[in-house]
Amino acid sequence: MAMTRVLSTTLAATVAALLLGAPARAEDAHGGPIPPRVKWSFAGMFGRFDEAQLQRGFQVYKEVCAACHSMKLVSFRNLAQEGGPHFSASQVKALAATYQVKDGPNDAGEMFERPGRPADTFPPPFPNDQAAAAANGGKAPPDFSVIAKARTFSRGNLTFLYDWLPFVGYSEQGPDYIHGLLNGYKEAPKDFQVPDGGHYNLYYPGHIIAMPPPISDGQVTYPKNDKDQPVVPETVEQYGKDVAAFLMWSAEPHMMERKALGFRVILFLLVMSGLLYYVKKKVWAGAGGEVHGLQPELHKAW
Repeated sequence: MAMTRVLSTTLAATVAALLLGAPARAEDAHGGPIPPRVKWSFAGMFGRFDEAQLQRGFQVYKEVCAACHSMKLVSFRNLAQEGGPHFSASQVKALAATYQVKDGPNDAGEMFERPGRPADTFPPPFPNDQAAAAANGGKAPPDFSVIAKARTFSRGNLTFLYDWLPFVGYSEQGPDYIHGLLNGYKEAPKDFQVPDGGHYNLYYPGHIIAMPPPISDGQVTYPKNDKDQPVVPETVEQYGKDVAAFLMWSAEPHMMERKALGFRVILFLLVMSGLLYYVKKKVWAGAGGEVHGLQPELHKAW
């Protein structure tokens, strides 16, 4: 009984520590308010990428982000694959041809430029990291190929436990962070000092970011519907959601295939478990726990 009381007291103390400590730790680990949780179409076991949203997100990346941020691990042809933006082959070919790609050497041993091909990766906006840093205040902008998996934040102990519940797992911190960052440019509080060349951002660790607000309402023109109206609002809020979804796809282009495979594996294991249980009941169906089909003498030896 004494041991039971000790275990109960320890468990109660642990739960109390989680309840009291979660908000403070989440705040301290990130250096400010955690980004709001966004409802994503690709979240959860059965989540799927929204093809139209990925196409809009690519448009935002191409017209805004690509001026500074590279995507060295993404090929033009990836944009045509199923489970992604799923542009047509002709669209991808035409898009690739708008870029100039460095190639070579030729027969004379010289490097040359040619129009891009679907097999090429997106050419970076700067020739090297030193040039990128020189053009951006001394620090090269990060590559965007896997940025949605590389950026994360602590959500606190209680939410961490909740995220690990079956069928509830949460792995969208990266898109939440990207969306929050793009929407986090605010006027600094009166008692907060912003250095020259810096910008206040509510969700950036330390709140000081060198990158100025990269996008504003109405900057990217989305496709129109039959009534000549944008299919979704042309706002920073929507731009943030769309480009974050696209960057999540670029970081995990085979996510939908992985989820489908995982679902099939779980289904197989459930069926196999049922069959094994049935076989076990059938084999051990003899009276008194005797193995079905064995003679009593053999059963004793068993």
